[in-house]
Amino acid sequence: MLIRAALITAPGAGLEVREIEIADPGPGEVRVRIAASGICGSDLKAIDGTSPVVRRLPVVGGHESSGTVESVGPGVTGFAPGDEVLIAMNRPCGSCRMCARGDAHLCTGQARLRAVMGTMPDGGTRLRAGGEEVRPYLGIGSFAEYAVVSERALVRLPPGLPLDAMALLGCAVVTGVGAVLNTAAVEAGSSVLVVGCGGVGLNIVQGAALAGAARIAAADVSAAKARSAKRFGATDLLVSAGGEGGLAERVRALVPGGVDYAFDATGAPAVLAEAFGATRQGGTTVMVGSPPPGAEAVVPAAGLFGSRRLLGCQGGDASPYSDLPRLVELYTSGRLLLDELISERVPLERIGEAVQRVRAGEATRSVVVFDAPPDGAPTR
Repeated sequence: MLIRAALITAPGAGLEVREIEIADPGPGEVRVRIAASGICGSDLKAIDGTSPVVRRLPVVGGHESSGTVESVGPGVTGFAPGDEVLIAMNRPCGSCRMCARGDAHLCTGQARLRAVMGTMPDGGTRLRAGGEEVRPYLGIGSFAEYAVVSERALVRLPPGLPLDAMALLGCAVVTGVGAVLNTAAVEAGSSVLVVGCGGVGLNIVQGAALAGAARIAAADVSAAKARSAKRFGATDLLVSAGGEGGLAERVRALVPGGVDYAFDATGAPAVLAEAFGATRQGGTTVMVGSPPPGAEAVVPAAGLFGSRRLLGCQGGDASPYSDLPRLVELYTSGRLLLDELISERVPLERIGEAVQRVRAGEATRSVVVFDAPPDGAPTR
């Protein structure tokens, strides 16, 4: 079957929208008609050639997505055509050592590792362009009308929910909220600092609000982004923090002694060090943003001696089968904001323009939607 997709064909060359071939799903696989796909910071790294998991081109970009099951392969019994689904960024194998000990987010199963690198368990892909193999980014490749994925990558959605909003759950929301609830386990009444108010950062903010944090300081170099954090639960705003230095001192002026928890959503080592310095003795800092390849974080050893903790976080340390349904319930109960995260909705043909707006920091979340007319103007 021929489909339209946005391909990465060379590092730094942007995205090329063209027709490619997609095969029928094989055993244990499902073909999903993509409804919506968010544009994430990790997508930009793949486009620029700095993603550690993109080793071979061409690649269909995109991973944060939702859609409708179009067809299923042999042996698939958990899904049927017409089911509305989320495609999970992390899909544990369920049988490796890490899965067995309850750390599904750290799954080391070969199927998952191959998916991260853009192949199916058999080492191949279900995409071709001019006879050449095409890899889907993170085993998903949702900047396309259809994607073939393992059934283990899918989470069924209740019917009738807005699929553009649901798509955000697959990466930005589960990463941000999960960093608060899973990685740090923030307690009610705590004080929290969030550095970086993009898609992930805003979800850290609303995760802290969900946890009952009493004070949530949001910092960003962009005044507009910092202001947007108010809507998601921030109590204090710090503009230009992390860009000019002195973040720790500014935070301590707000919260004497330092905050209980600090989250760095930028991935910049210097910002992580500032966030660490803003915590109290016994406080916790979580690196949520993905750092550049080869980057090193330097924090004062004396700070660690003060019983401070420095933690890493991968995708919100979440299990898709428990965390994603919980996020859906929070949304349907009105406690989790999703629609408000979407800055614009664009058709696939205009994805290049949206990528530039994301790169320039002009969008909280740009979402590619596949029911928009090719020449339609972005909404919102």
